[in-house]
Amino acid sequence: MKTVIKLAISITLVAFVLNAIDINKLKEILFRVNIFWLFLAFIFYNLSKIVSAIRLNFYFREIGVNLAYKANLILYYVGMFYNLFLPGGIGGDGYKAYLINKHQKIKLSLIIQALFFDRVSGLIALIFLGALLFPFSSFNIKILFYISIILVFISYPLFFILSKKLDKFMLYFKSTTALGLLVQILQLISALFIIYSLDSNIPIVDFLVLFLISSVVSVLPISVGGVGVREFTFLYGLKLIGYPPDAGVAFSFLFFLITMLSSLLGIFFLHNPYQE
Repeated sequence: MKTVIKLAISITLVAFVLNAIDINKLKEILFRVNIFWLFLAFIFYNLSKIVSAIRLNFYFREIGVNLAYKANLILYYVGMFYNLFLPGGIGGDGYKAYLINKHQKIKLSLIIQALFFDRVSGLIALIFLGALLFPFSSFNIKILFYISIILVFISYPLFFILSKKLDKFMLYFKSTTALGLLVQILQLISALFIIYSLDSNIPIVDFLVLFLISSVVSVLPISVGGVGVREFTFLYGLKLIGYPPDAGVAFSFLFFLITMLSSLLGIFFLHNPYQE
């Protein structure tokens, strides 16, 4: 039932966005895409996933899960596949937790905690980078300007205090935090290359800020793979600064295409997702 609701929300948002823009203009932008820059965006997106898998392995180590880097990477891509195409209760994280619990007999609650902190680490990095770039954007909203400045200074200290207070995953805290930031920087570079593939006149900082904001919003379990939410964010974000939203929607579609193609790589390992 939850999956049906998410699908309905995604379809509704996409339909709303498409109704609000010039479809012919969107087609024109997509047909002019520079494949070279788009290919680089694909490479850097997958580099971010490789680093993300390494970060997750640090969390796994702390709870006694022993996976070789190659085995963990394979499991990570299989999880990406399920996260995108089977959202809901049997998504990628749940599938990974099930396999690890089955093969290594680690408590399911510990595995879920590791997966949760891995996600939070990435979310903190998104918030930090978004707050860092926001003051240099065209979004002239004073309250958000001050909030972004505050977030730059408090996001990581708060994450450290929370982890320390809960006494969870502190052994590799520096490594996982640094890798979490690197993951989002690589995705930011991927987003930059998508921008280059579209048009040299695009306001780059504004697009990157909206990309980071939409990535944070996409974490909310309200859509299928963030579809619709990201497009909606770009539609209204670009309207705020008076920039035509067509390129932003095109950007969102291309990012989803890269995400989908990367997730499809998991198909090659579905026959043997867990390797000792």
